[in-house]
Amino acid sequence: MSTPEHNNTDLLTEIAVAYYQDGATQEEISKKFAVSRAKVGRMLKMARDEGIVEITVKYHPVFSAKIEQRLIERFGIKRALIALDQPSEDKQRELVAGLVSSYLDSTLKNGMVVTVGQGRNVSSIAHHVGVNTQKDCKFVCGIGGIHPKGGMYNADHICRQFAKKYGGSSETLYAPAYAENKEQKNAFLHNSTIKQTLDIARKADVALVGVGDMSENSYMVDLGWFTPEEVVQSRLHQGVVGDFAGYDFFTIDGQIADTVMNDRVIGLGIEEYTSISEVIAIAAENSKPLAMLGALRTGAIDVIATSVSNALTVLNLDEQMKS
Repeated sequence: MSTPEHNNTDLLTEIAVAYYQDGATQEEISKKFAVSRAKVGRMLKMARDEGIVEITVKYHPVFSAKIEQRLIERFGIKRALIALDQPSEDKQRELVAGLVSSYLDSTLKNGMVVTVGQGRNVSSIAHHVGVNTQKDCKFVCGIGGIHPKGGMYNADHICRQFAKKYGGSSETLYAPAYAENKEQKNAFLHNSTIKQTLDIARKADVALVGVGDMSENSYMVDLGWFTPEEVVQSRLHQGVVGDFAGYDFFTIDGQIADTVMNDRVIGLGIEEYTSISEVIAIAAENSKPLAMLGALRTGAIDVIATSVSNALTVLNLDEQMKS
């Protein structure tokens, strides 16, 4: 005869498999097993904490397709490119970059203009090694240049690499990514050469951007663009959870926050990206779910590229916040 503990273990296992392996929502599990949604959440935590069930899933493409469909339905995006979880950030970026490269290969056409952002994730796509069909596309910087310390992650370097990869051309934005103050930024924006490049960027067919998380250890702090204090203050007092393409800083609700940091960025803002027909946002690192959720809620993203665990966490966070 089964003991209550044995029955509970069985139920925990079934719920964990339904959630983590089958991609069911907590609400669906609640109805199926006739337990409250709050209890489902507690049981999933118990399954993790107590090690009652260890699930190792060799993800089948059908599983990723289920997660993609949920993201499409939840956030109104066009596609979700979901990579299997990897043991390190470098390997995760590499796998996500491979998915985005394949997607670009199938969607880019001769004559297209592609606006390119900065950072590790966008750079990893430009440097991804694979067989690419030659495309006569123009790759244009969506944000200015950065200090040599960040060379490989500079939008200009990435544009040149994409042009080399596809046999297209690139266009530099002859301005720093981050000015010292608002007055300096406005002076740059009034320069005719800079205005001309930004005008090409905002009329692009496709955009490739990264989603940043608000950390005092972030890439932008490391390069000295913002102080750790500025980042912490914007997070604590304005609820900022991430940045879109290094320009606009947003809250978990997808609202743009007016921070001291915005006043120094030279590039395209989120409103300008919304007019580009296909904005591809990349967020490979496992520190990015909160930033991804806020970014998806801005409505500016058409295609998201990330990992399985990030995608599931974003869906779960969104569900919890709505309950």
